[in-house]
Amino acid sequence: MNSDAARLVAALTARGWTLGVAESLTGGALTAEIVSVPGASATLLGGVVAYATPVKTTLLKVDAAILAEHGPVHADVAAQMATGVRTAVRVDGRIADVGISTTGIAGPDSPDGQPVGTVHIGVATPDGVHTRAFRFEGDRASVRAQSVSAAITAALDAVGE
Repeated sequence: MNSDAARLVAALTARGWTLGVAESLTGGALTAEIVSVPGASATLLGGVVAYATPVKTTLLKVDAAILAEHGPVHADVAAQMATGVRTAVRVDGRIADVGISTTGIAGPDSPDGQPVGTVHIGVATPDGVHTRAFRFEGDRASVRAQSVSAAITAALDAVGE
């Protein structure tokens, strides 16, 4: 179990905040890391794997014009995914307090010419939306693992932990 994931679950639970996760390149690994923490059910509402670009629009409400202009690997896409997942996982009309998103290119090839390892993380909280850009080195598995770790760290920072 990732100790940072445990810290995130504890911080969210202490605040009474709920969480939604939107993933592209991590394909569910971020949600799985959070679920590995005992007590995660106190905060995690759900996760969405929006691997295909159109799902980012239909399910997470990412602006199609931004996707058309920039492609799915962009800071604005990460921000909108993090915001959109808060509504996508709502329960009884209440949106999640926090949304985390991952979008990027894990490799081995790049479909749009951006370097393999390019990753954008988004975190949306009641206090605002923040993104971080990365260029990770390594193979596909390594890029995905680094993305999960970076997303948890970004979320911890955003919730003031």
